Amino acid sequence: MLWGKILIPRIDFEKIVAYDRHTLDELRKAVSEFGFLIVFNTPIKEKEVLKTINAYKEFFLLPNYVKDKVSMARTGSNRGWGDLRAEQVNPDYNPDYKEVFDNGLEIPKDNPLSKLSVYSQNIWPNEPKEFSKIILSYYNNAMALSKEMLRKISSVIGQDHRYFDDKFEIPMALLRGNFYPERPNWAGEKDYGIASHTDYGCLTLLANDGTPGLEVLNLNKQWTPVEFKPGEFVINFGEMLQMWSNDRIKATPHRVKGSSTQRISIPLFFNPSYDTD
Repeated sequence: MLWGKILIPRIDFEKIVAYDRHTLDELRKAVSEFGFLIVFNTPIKEKEVLKTINAYKEFFLLPNYVKDKVSMARTGSNRGWGDLRAEQVNPDYNPDYKEVFDNGLEIPKDNPLSKLSVYSQNIWPNEPKEFSKIILSYYNNAMALSKEMLRKISSVIGQDHRYFDDKFEIPMALLRGNFYPERPNWAGEKDYGIASHTDYGCLTLLANDGTPGLEVLNLNKQWTPVEFKPGEFVINFGEMLQMWSNDRIKATPHRVKGSSTQRISIPLFFNPSYDTD
């Protein structure tokens, strides 16, 4: 995967876990210079990713009057469905041309933090069948993978490998299914699936259906496509982690323009516990 004249690091997760020296050097470079990498050979296999993508696809293809029953606009929650143009990530562009479905971490109601919107109760549709079971299974596995990646990233930037553990005991971890329809004929220069932005949090773990669409701003300030297949994951970082690490970890701008093909992506936004200093 070209990054200007440099390859975007594509890293074997099992070699990271095995503390292979060359692989850890690649990880350090990916974290500090690019702010983007692709990992493969993880505990989350292609079959599970495809099952999750298919569940989202079945949901997004339902009629809007069915999806509206779990609409965030109607329920006032930050859990559930968001329609096209419900968000505007970059105020210099038009609202994002994508649908979303959000779920997050539920905590016991006797925990004072449970009253916060970042720990809202999940809102699930009645269909497709076993939707919540499939999504929650992937959600839990994606959180475990993200936590392990944070441990290894902490090591390669010179911190104890468990530095982040107690900061993520009750993570503000949002899983989102993104549905990008075909780019409409009327779309202009300010219309994107999601316009250029940097993530604001810590670590983002992204799966997709293999359809091209994601672009990142490379070291030469050029927009470069990033292609990866189900079972591989893009990892990038947010502004919070860049500041937290004193710029040893980089947050990189990225976007999705949209094309003649529908696309589903699944980011997990893995952020620390609400009361983490």
